[in-house]
Amino acid sequence: MATVQVSLWVVVLLVVLAILFDFMNGFHDAANSIATVVSTGVLKPGQAVVFAAFFNLVAIFVFHLSVAATVGKGIAQPSVIDVHVVFGALIGAISWNFVTWYYGIPSSSSHALIGGIVGAVIAKAGSSALVASGIWKTVAFIFVSPLLGFLLGSFMMILVAWVFRRSTPSRVDRWFRRLQLVSAGAYSLGHGGNDAQKTIGIIWMLLIATGYANANDANPPTWTIVCCYTAIALGTMFGGWRIVKTMGQKITKLKPVGGFCAETGGALTLFLATALGVPVSTTHTITGAIVGVGATQRASAVRWGVAGNIVWAWIFTIPATAFVAAIAYWISLQIF
Repeated sequence: MATVQVSLWVVVLLVVLAILFDFMNGFHDAANSIATVVSTGVLKPGQAVVFAAFFNLVAIFVFHLSVAATVGKGIAQPSVIDVHVVFGALIGAISWNFVTWYYGIPSSSSHALIGGIVGAVIAKAGSSALVASGIWKTVAFIFVSPLLGFLLGSFMMILVAWVFRRSTPSRVDRWFRRLQLVSAGAYSLGHGGNDAQKTIGIIWMLLIATGYANANDANPPTWTIVCCYTAIALGTMFGGWRIVKTMGQKITKLKPVGGFCAETGGALTLFLATALGVPVSTTHTITGAIVGVGATQRASAVRWGVAGNIVWAWIFTIPATAFVAAIAYWISLQIF
């Protein structure tokens, strides 16, 4: 692949924009990591965000960079990537994140970024420049991750109900107030491991396209890894409080045992997806798990109208960000 050496200041500007997106990703998705543990009263909000941010950062030592490789090399043909495509992708994703945060809608930062890449690439070179296998794998997990979260969350709830069938409610509550710290930590670990890598991937894509990294390198530069994991952890610490209430209470009322089951089901889904190199939505995953936990109690325990509104946001994420990214791509041609 031929690279085009561009002005360093343009590359620096886009790297800063990518890290801003990563920070917003943590800020926007903080609710996914902490909503259940806050809503059940196991941790206070301030404690919960520090707890989640710590495990976001620890994920740097746990997961292989498979998701970064998918985003960096598996969504679009490397030959079409340039500063304009990266700018368009980031503006599309950041815009969607801001709108959904403002209205308190749990949407996917991951799919916002993928949609941004798709829109900018199509604006430049048409759909033939996309890598079909990477796109379809990502699209498939829009449905697979919440379904798997739902199934694992419900299974965990049924298993726990059977194991503790002879225990008193107060004893169960006491046990799971402790165990929910474990499940919340595991979920935050999976969140950091999957989501930080998406930004690593787009910075890697940019550096290769502009000649500041070698396309044959097995891993991106170390500084990109450290910066992205740090940015998402800081974003989580600042927290997206508008979304916490929707995730923690509006879908279904949770007790510590339900929070444990939802977080455990969600964490297992994220670990699997990250191992397979699939960029998934932590929002989709935990929402599916929360609905699964609520549905095991009774169907009416889930506010299906709220869940339905969230699903509509999922459906619109990729086309909406693709549209904004295409416009941003054309604007960038006049700037850079």
